[in-house]
Amino acid sequence: MRVLVLRHHPEDHPGLVGEALVARGATLETVLVGPASPTPRLEGVDLVVVLGSSEAVYDPAVEAAWFGRELDLLRDADRRGVAIFGICFGAQALCRLIGGHVERAAEGEVGWFEVVPEPGSPVGEGPWLEYHFDVCHPPAEASVWARTARAIQAFAIGRHVGVQFHPEVDATQLADWFAADAVAGRRPDVDVAALIAQTREREVEARRRAADLVDVVLERAGLGTTHA
Repeated sequence: MRVLVLRHHPEDHPGLVGEALVARGATLETVLVGPASPTPRLEGVDLVVVLGSSEAVYDPAVEAAWFGRELDLLRDADRRGVAIFGICFGAQALCRLIGGHVERAAEGEVGWFEVVPEPGSPVGEGPWLEYHFDVCHPPAEASVWARTARAIQAFAIGRHVGVQFHPEVDATQLADWFAADAVAGRRPDVDVAALIAQTREREVEARRRAADLVDVVLERAGLGTTHA
C-alpha cells in the first residue's frame, strides 16, 4: 500500500496517523506542497492523506498560488478511484472537491474537544485535538460522522474521509506549530504550555485513537491492512 502525504509547512508530518499506516503495511511518501513545489504524481498511489495548513481553502490568492493545483490533483485522485483522507485543511479541501463549501468559523477550536459521533458512526468518541478557524459544510450526499457544537468534525463520501480534528498530532508537533504560528500562540484563551503538556499526557490514548481511525479510513477506502 503506497500512501502520498501532502503537507503544507515544514513542521507538519503525518505523526500518529503515519505510524499507524506504516504498522499496517504502508509505504509513505511525504511531499511539501506550495508555490515553488512541483505537483506530485499519483502513479502507484493507493491513498492520499492531506494534512493541515494555516491558509484557507476559500482564499483566491492561495488557490492561484498553489491550492488550485492541489485541488486538481485531488480531482484526478477521485477520477482514478484513489481514496483521500483529509485532515483539517485537508478535510476542507475534500469538502470543496465534493461540492460543499467552507467558511470562516464564528469561533475557532484550539485544544482538546469532545467530538460527538452521529448514530452508527465509525468514528470514536473524543476528546480529539482541534486547531482550526474555518468550518466545513459538506453537500447533502456526504455522510456526516461526528460533530462538536461549533463544527462538523468528520464526514465521508465514496471512498473518501475528512476529519476536522487532528488525529496525527503529538506534543512535539503541537509545540512546533505554536512556535511557527505567532497569531495562535498569542491567543489569550489558549495556554500554550498547558495545552502542550496536556497533549503529552494524552499521547498513549491519542495514538490508539489514531490507529482506530486509520482502520476506519482504510476500510472505507477498500484497502486491506497488515498489522506489524
